[in-house]
Amino acid sequence: MVITESQVGVHDLVLLDELTEEKIVDNLRKRFQANVIYTYIGEVCVSVNPYREMNIYGSDNVNKYKGRELFENPPHIFALADAAYRAIKQKNSDTCVIISGESGAGKTEASKIIMKYIAAITNPESQAQIQRVRNVLIQSNSLLESFGNAKTNRNDNSSRFGKYMEIVFDFKADPVGGVVTKYLLEKSRVIQQLPGERNFHCFYQLLNGASDKELKDLHLTRNPSQFHYTSQGTVDPTEKANFKTTLAALTSLHFGADEIQTIWRLLGAILWLGNVQFKSEDDKLEVANQNALKNVSSLLRVTESDLRHALTSRVIAARGDVMVKTHNVSQAEFGRDALAKSIYERLFDWIIEHINRGIATPGDKNLQRYFREIGVLDIYGFEVFDTNSFEQFCINYCNEKLQQLFIELVLQQEQEEYRREGIEWTAIEYFNNQIICDLVEKPHTGIIATMDEACLNVGKINDEILLEAMDKKLAAHPHYSSRQLKPMDKELHHKKDFRIVHFAGDVVYNIDGFLEKNKDTLFQDFKRLLYSSKDQLLSQMWPEGAQDISKITKRPLTAGTLFQRSMQELVKQLKTKEPFYLRCIKPNDIKAPSKFDTDRVTHQVRYLGLLENVRVRRAGFAHRQTYEKFLARYKMISQYTWPNYRGAGAKEGVQVLVKDKCFHHDVKYGRSKIFIRNPGTVFDLERHRNQMIPHIVTLIQKHVRGWLCRQKYKKMVAALTIIRYYRNYRLRMYIERLAKLFRNARNMPDYGKSIQWPSERLVHRDARKILQDIFSKWRCFMILRRYPRSEWPTLRLQIIAAHALGRKRPHLGLNRKWQGNYLSIASENTQYNAFNASARTMMNTDNFKSILFSGFVKKFNRFNKTADRAIIITENTIYKLDDARGKFRNMKRSIAIRDLTGLSVSPDRDQLIVFHSPDNNDLVVALQGENGALLHEDRVGEVVGNVCKRYYE
Repeated sequence: MVITESQVGVHDLVLLDELTEEKIVDNLRKRFQANVIYTYIGEVCVSVNPYREMNIYGSDNVNKYKGRELFENPPHIFALADAAYRAIKQKNSDTCVIISGESGAGKTEASKIIMKYIAAITNPESQAQIQRVRNVLIQSNSLLESFGNAKTNRNDNSSRFGKYMEIVFDFKADPVGGVVTKYLLEKSRVIQQLPGERNFHCFYQLLNGASDKELKDLHLTRNPSQFHYTSQGTVDPTEKANFKTTLAALTSLHFGADEIQTIWRLLGAILWLGNVQFKSEDDKLEVANQNALKNVSSLLRVTESDLRHALTSRVIAARGDVMVKTHNVSQAEFGRDALAKSIYERLFDWIIEHINRGIATPGDKNLQRYFREIGVLDIYGFEVFDTNSFEQFCINYCNEKLQQLFIELVLQQEQEEYRREGIEWTAIEYFNNQIICDLVEKPHTGIIATMDEACLNVGKINDEILLEAMDKKLAAHPHYSSRQLKPMDKELHHKKDFRIVHFAGDVVYNIDGFLEKNKDTLFQDFKRLLYSSKDQLLSQMWPEGAQDISKITKRPLTAGTLFQRSMQELVKQLKTKEPFYLRCIKPNDIKAPSKFDTDRVTHQVRYLGLLENVRVRRAGFAHRQTYEKFLARYKMISQYTWPNYRGAGAKEGVQVLVKDKCFHHDVKYGRSKIFIRNPGTVFDLERHRNQMIPHIVTLIQKHVRGWLCRQKYKKMVAALTIIRYYRNYRLRMYIERLAKLFRNARNMPDYGKSIQWPSERLVHRDARKILQDIFSKWRCFMILRRYPRSEWPTLRLQIIAAHALGRKRPHLGLNRKWQGNYLSIASENTQYNAFNASARTMMNTDNFKSILFSGFVKKFNRFNKTADRAIIITENTIYKLDDARGKFRNMKRSIAIRDLTGLSVSPDRDQLIVFHSPDNNDLVVALQGENGALLHEDRVGEVVGNVCKRYYE
C-alpha cells in the first residue's frame, strides 16, 4: 500500500488532536522521515531542511500549485509563493515572504526556490522586459552567494549578509523590475575565521577556477594556504565549477570584461594585503616583505610609495594643523586589516548596485504608483558559536526584531483585532520579546547606545571599560548578565563575557573587539589612496577620498547604529506589506539527510513560537476582510447583491450574501470586518466567484467591444470629415493656382494650350481630369466661335476624320466644302433626277431618313475586274448602286455600318477605300467623277468622317 503525503501525520498543525510541544515535534518527525518536509500552521509554512536534493520542484509541481488556494494541495513552498503572488493580482496589495530560522536551516535555498517559482509562473510570453528581470533574479542569487556566503561550522553555504529582494510587478502582474538591499555584511570574515570555517566562497573559486594565465596576471598561486586570509580554510573540489557559474552570472548580468577583471584584481589585492607584514627597526616601522607590497600596489593601481606611506603612517588634521603620525606594528596590522575589509565591503556594495541597475523599475513615478511588490527576506539565522563577537550580536538582534515582527503581526495584532472587532476571544499567552529588543536598542541605556557613547569618549576607552558601563546600566535587566554581576556564574569570563537571554536561547558574547568593530574605523589616508587609483572603477568606490587633507570630517555613524536603523527601516517596510511566513528548522547539527534530533528541533519549535502560533490560529479565523472589500469581491455570486447592493450598507450586503449561500454558520460579523473560520468556506466562495467570472467577463467584453466599435466609428467619421475638408481645401488651393496660371489664357493665340499644368497630388487627380475636360471644351468653344454654326457639322466630321486617320493620310480635303450627297447635285451628276427617284424609293423601302454621302465609284471584285457603280451612305447602311446607265438601281449589295470590322485607305492621293465586312466579302471601291472622270478633290476624308461618326453613334 502506497502512503500518500496527506496520510503522514497531519499536514496542518492546527488539526492536531492534542496540542502540545511534543505532538508538534512528533508530527514534524513523522513527516520528515517520510520525506515530507513542509507542514502548515494555517497560512504559515514550516520547512525542515532535508540536507539533500528533492525531486519536488519541477515543472509538474509548478503547474500543480499555480493559481491554487493554499489548502487545495499538500503543503509546499510553492503554495506559499503562489499565495503571495495571487495577493498582488487579486487584492492589489504588496506582499512579502519572511524566511526565518537558524543558520543552516535552509533559508537561502528557500529564497532561491521562491524566486524561481515566481519567475516560472509569470507571463510566459517572450517579452524582453520580463525575460530581463527573470534572468537578473535567478543569476543574482548565485552571484551574491559567491561573494556573500561562506562555510561555517553549522552550514556549508551560510549567508554572511542579510538580503531583502523586492520584485516589482506591473498592473498585469508581470515582473518589470526590482531592488536588492543588503544588511550587515560580515566583513570581519575577510581577515579572520573560526577554526573549521572558511573565508567567502569567491576567494577559493578564484584560486581554484581561474586559468593559469589569469592567476599569473594576479600574482596568485592555487594554494590558499599561502595567503594569510585563506590559510584557515580548505579548497572544495566543486570550486572550479562554481567559478564558471559565477563567471557566467557576471556575464549574464552585463558586467563588462574590464569590470570583471577589476573584481578579480581586488580579490587578489585583498589576498596579498593579508600577507603584508611589518617590522620595527630603530623605532622606525618598515614593511617586512616588499614583494607582497609590490603586488598589492600593482593590483590596486596605486604607487608603491603611496601604499607604504598609508600602511605605516597616518595623517592627522587638527584645528588646521596637519601632522604625520607613524604607526607601531599592531596599529599597522589593524590598518591593513581594516583596509582589506573595507575594499571587500565596497566591492560587495558595488556588485549589488550593478545588479539593481540591471533590474531598475522603468517608467515615471506616476506610472509606478500602480506597481506592486513581493519582498523576499533571506537574512541570517540565529547563531551561537563557541566564541560570539560583535557580528553574532548584530545577527541575533536582527532575529529578535524579526521575531518581534512575527509576534506583533501574527500573535499580538490578531488577538487585538478580535477584541477590537467585538469577536468573542480567549486570550492566548505568549512570550513577547520586546523586552530583549529594548535591551539592545533602547536610547541611552541600550547596548548599542552604550557602545556609541563609549566610542565618542576622547580618553582611552577599551572593551573592558565598555563592559563595565554596560554592567552599570543593565544590572537590573532580567535578560542581561556578566561575571561581575553574577560572580558565581563560572561559564562567564571575568571582564570579558556577557550573556543575553535571547528568545532562542542564551548566548555568551566576548566583548573583545566590540568597540573597534562598532567604530568601523578606516583611516582617511586609505580613502585618499584608493581615490587616487588609476583604476577608474576602484576610484569611484571611494568618493570621500576627494576631500582635502586638512579638512576635518564629521564622525561617521557607528556600525551598530547603522545596523539598528536599517533593521528599524526594514521592519517598517515589512509592516506595510501583507506578510507570508516560512519558518525553517534544521533537523540536526551534522547536516545528515536522515537524522532527526528531537531535542534540537524541540528547542527551535519553542523559540520560533510555533505552539503559540498554532493556538492562535486554532482559536481564530482563517480569513478576515473588511465588508467593503469582501462585498466588492464576491457580490457577483448572489442575485441580491449583483451588480450593486442597494441596501443600507456594506455590512448588511455581506450578511445577505452569506445567508443566500448558506455560509452563515461559519462566519462572525465584527464591527468593520467579516471573519471566516474554515478555509474551505473561502475556497467555496472563490469557486462560486470563478464560475461567475466568465459570464461577467463576456458581459464586460460585450460592452467594451461595443464601446470600442462606437469610438472607432466616431473616429472614422471624424477622419472622413477631416479628409473631406482637407481635400476640399487642397482642391481650392489647386483651383486658385490654376486660376492664376490661366488668367490670361483668353488673350493667348493658343488659348492656353501651351500652359504647363501644375503637378497633381492624389487628391487632385479626378478633379484635374474634369478641369482639363472643361478647359478643352472651353478652348474648343473659343476656336469654334469664329465659324458660323452652319459649318459646325462639317467641322465635326472633319475632326472625326482627322482623329481617325491621324497623321497616316495628310490628304483629307479639309480645305473644301463637304457637300455629302454629291449624286443629287446637277453639277456632279447629270442624271440627278433618276438618282433622286431611286433614292426616294429606297427611303420608303428601307426606312432611312437621310443620305450622308453619295458618289460615283469604280468597284473592284476579287478577280480584279472593275465596274462603274455608285454608293450611298445612310445613317445605318452603305449601299452599292448601279451607275447612271442602270438608273441607279439598288444592287442589293449593302453593308450595315454597325457590322463593319474596319476601313482601309491608302496614304496617297488616290481615292481607294475598302469597307471590311464580317463575312470576308469586303467592298473595294475608288471614288471618281461622272463617266469615270478623275476627281480633282479629295473625298476620302468625308467618307471616313461620316462612317466613323455613325459607327460610334
